[in-house]
Formats: sequence, C-alpha cells, structure tokens
Amino acid sequence: MQVENTDIDGLILISPRIFRDSRGYFFESYSQREFEKHGIAVSFVQDNQSASVGGTLRGMHFQSRRPQDKLLRVLRGEIFDVAIDLRPSSPTFGRWQGFHLSAENARQLFVPKGFAHGFYVLGDYAEIAYKCSDFYFSELELSLAWNDPDIAIAWPLSADPVLSARDAAAPQFKSLDFSSHCPEKSYQISPIKKTGA
Repeated sequence: MQVENTDIDGLILISPRIFRDSRGYFFESYSQREFEKHGIAVSFVQDNQSASVGGTLRGMHFQSRRPQDKLLRVLRGEIFDVAIDLRPSSPTFGRWQGFHLSAENARQLFVPKGFAHGFYVLGDYAEIAYKCSDFYFSELELSLAWNDPDIAIAWPLSADPVLSARDAAAPQFKSLDFSSHCPEKSYQISPIKKTGA
C-alpha cells in the first residue's frame, strides 16, 4: 500500500494496492501487519457503516474524553472528507484538510484522536465504512459547526447541504474548550514513515 503524509501531522492518506483482471479486482482494505509497518499501530474495536443521499453533509463530529482513531473508506459513490485538528498543543490547531475519497479510487483516510471529522456526499449516493479504536458513547459525542467562519472549510457544495437537526445547530469553534474535550493525555500523534509500497 502507499502511505502519504498530509499537511497536518498524524492525518494519513492511504492507497491500497489493487489487483485487477478480467473478473474484477481484489485488494486488502486493512492489514494490521502492513499498517504497523507504516507506523499506524492502532487496535480497532468497532466497525461502522453509513449510507447518505446526495448533498448530505455529516459533521463535524468528535468524541469528548474518549477520542477515537478512525480509518475511513467509501464503498459506493464519492465524498469530500474533512478533518479538523482539535489538539490544543498542535501547531496546526484549528486547521482543516479535505480529501476526495471514492469507491473508484479506493483511498482511505486515517484520522487520529484529537480531530473532528465530517464529509459531504458528491453525486447521488454514498456508502462509507469506518473502523474505530474506541466504542461509541452517545453522551460523549460533540459537534462543531460545519460552516464555522473561523475554520472556513471550502466545501464543494452544489446547493444547501442536507443536515441533521443536531449538525445544523452545532456550536462554533471559539465557544468550545478543547483542553477539556481533547485533553493531551487522550491522544498521541502517530509516527509516520514518509512513503511505502
């Protein structure tokens, strides 16, 4: 697999090696052994899957006090996937980065602890699968406004997004205390090798 560093330390873009022939294709979507070779030593405990109609925007979500590493990929369709660095001591605190993930390109995004995450569905429909390093706790889930002017995510919107009531009412970045929601001891920046095959 190919591992790419991004502009934000710990946020990793992964491209699997795909074997194609007349029958179709095959690739390993996850191998603990291979991920550990590239410095991603994470134990995943929960797999999630979601389906969304075109124009849906989910985000920006994170889990307080029990943060999760996430590994995301698209099963059908295409999304614009976004992560925001919420680690108070990080030099990129408050910065975002976005990626086009699709079933066709098979790219995956590793989002470490200390980030808010969300995505926007491009096209008519998308299915997303993701692995998590900790269990989901509804009482600890928080949201950050998807259109926060201080974050200024450049969403590739074609119209007003389809939002949940919770996401539509999410608080602004400046109103949250990330020293309590994302305490330093709850996460670590994963050591990453530059590239790999």
